[in-house]
Amino acid sequence: MKKGKFIVFEGIDGCGKSTQSKMLFEYLTSKDIPCYKTCEPTDSRFGTLIRQCLKGEVETDEKTIAALFVADRFDHLYNKADGLIEKINSGVTVICDRYYFSSYAYHGAFMPMEWVIDANRLCADALKPDVTLFIDIEPERSFERLSRRNALERYEKIDSLEKIRKKYFEAFELLKNKERVEIVKSAKAKADTQAQIRKITDKLF
Repeated sequence: MKKGKFIVFEGIDGCGKSTQSKMLFEYLTSKDIPCYKTCEPTDSRFGTLIRQCLKGEVETDEKTIAALFVADRFDHLYNKADGLIEKINSGVTVICDRYYFSSYAYHGAFMPMEWVIDANRLCADALKPDVTLFIDIEPERSFERLSRRNALERYEKIDSLEKIRKKYFEAFELLKNKERVEIVKSAKAKADTQAQIRKITDKLF
């Protein structure tokens, strides 16, 4: 059986990746490609705890959050109900909103990135994206979007977003020979951003 593809969306908060991943899911489904859309943190118990940490409901430090993401990611890959590896092996294309590059950038902005990469090494060895789509947006523009929300989360500050964006590019450069990363410029019109994405992903099929 032909394996499904693994397509990952990355970017700083407010870049529009949730919208773009949904649009890609609808596009591929319309072409009769079996697809499954998911995200990290997940809706599992691990993911729920992470969301509580991000909202400030549970006080913790950066290394603990980084470790929780690794646990959630392992469960995401291997759990018996809807593990990603099994889905891909059965021919389903998985579209994931965030994966290990998020950990490299977000946690790597506040602790040694090497530690984070090492902690995620088994996940990277188990399942590597066919392509990682990084939606690039100016931190000022993303923060303007985020400011419309009722409450901001742990990393949703302009200085944090600037650090995280820089760390993404550091990680891309560090792993350029091991990962396929495509930079997608965030356009004002959602359809224009999506057109860039489809041009890249069509080649996978």
